[in-house]
Amino acid sequence: MAVDGNWNLTMTTPMGERQATLSLKAAGGTLTGIQGAEGNTAEIFDGTVSGDNVSWKVSITNPMPLTLEFTGTVSGDSMSGEMGIGPMGSFPFTGARA
Repeated sequence: MAVDGNWNLTMTTPMGERQATLSLKAAGGTLTGIQGAEGNTAEIFDGTVSGDNVSWKVSITNPMPLTLEFTGTVSGDSMSGEMGIGPMGSFPFTGARA
């Protein structure tokens, strides 16, 4: 699947740009993997893939407990989309294959 592999993400947030790593594997329409940032890692959940479209959620505790909701599109070795931060709204993210 086109999304499988390791990615480096850049997320634009209210606190500036944040970097994260992402390891993804697609099986049918299900997307699984691990996302890491600032020394913390978490399994993604509710991951789906349909063609070039991907979505997943990840729970973080730093800088505060939140569930981030990602929706994006994969094009070759790049990915782009929106990251929802609950009541704070949505912010853009980009990704490049590692």
